[in-house]
Amino acid sequence: MHRQDFVLPQATYLLNHSVGRPLVQAQQAFEQQFLSPWQDSGREPWQAWLAIIEQFCSNLAKLLNSDASQFCPQVNLSSALTKLVMAQPRLQRPGCKVLMSEADFPSMGFVLQKALPDAEIVFIPKPLDVTDVNVWQQYVNASVDLVFISHAYSNTGQQAPIEEIVALAKQQEVLSVVDIAQSVGVIPLDLTRLNADFVIGSSVKWLCGGPGAGYLWVSKAQLQACQPKDVGWFSHDNPFEFDIHQFRYHSSALKFWGGTPSVAPYAFAAHSIGYFADLGAHVVREHNQALISLAMQQLDGLCVSPIKESQRSGTLIVDLKHQNQQVLAALTAADISVDCREAGLRISPHIYNTADDMAHLVDVITSVR
Repeated sequence: MHRQDFVLPQATYLLNHSVGRPLVQAQQAFEQQFLSPWQDSGREPWQAWLAIIEQFCSNLAKLLNSDASQFCPQVNLSSALTKLVMAQPRLQRPGCKVLMSEADFPSMGFVLQKALPDAEIVFIPKPLDVTDVNVWQQYVNASVDLVFISHAYSNTGQQAPIEEIVALAKQQEVLSVVDIAQSVGVIPLDLTRLNADFVIGSSVKWLCGGPGAGYLWVSKAQLQACQPKDVGWFSHDNPFEFDIHQFRYHSSALKFWGGTPSVAPYAFAAHSIGYFADLGAHVVREHNQALISLAMQQLDGLCVSPIKESQRSGTLIVDLKHQNQQVLAALTAADISVDCREAGLRISPHIYNTADDMAHLVDVITSVR
């Protein structure tokens, strides 16, 4: 039903955990919003360009049920996390303790090690089940200052119970930051209800918005507490005051913004996020899970990602052990786009994928097997 809205290749594309397909109208929207004010007007385009950023934050707010003032554009998640942890006074003290999982995306660990050099970083061992809140309960206690939580794990197809973990963190007065890069757009999210301290995300995967349009979200309480160090004139309460002796933080999450911003990536992303905000993540989730369940039924015994739907991300992991590379080669030859990591083949159907796509995938896998 939604296939006509996207630019789709002749191949069967199931790499949505990596990069989502662009909308058919993406190029036209980009030309209208970004290029036209620059090419077709004799006036400075910044007023029109900054409206793109406002639309980007507004569309995120609609998609994630929050206030646009709590979002701030960022180049990527690593930059967003660096700015957040360096701005929170509690995390600057020697002996600060940070909890994360060994299954988290490595870049997040790199950031925390370098941005908080005096912190002790405790890892939940990779073999433990991050979908089980009882595992988190063993580690989240009053000695921890910050818990980093991935909502979805791209290499395992798991979904963490973020509402329970955030609630547990609040009971212990532990700060929480949630990474939604692999979940936003495919798993419904309500940031007001979640009430984490910080959230970081991107637009390149399930939101089909391309790279370079990351963002951070800050709770209203943390907006008051945080004092960003990586600032610039767009972090200022009045960027056009031009008094070098006077700096005042912006009253919104834009206090984290910095210097002259990038705009072009947000033109693509704002348009795409608006599409999915209107469609609803619950629609994508239902379709995605139906296709995953269809493949699971036919690949019995090969699926290593969670069977229980509430524990699944948007990605199915299939492991054929020593045959993984052989199967990957066969899928590539059949014009089916997936990839392979340590746990197995990663398969991620989006709203534009069909039951025929999954049947084609299953046929190739079973023929090699």
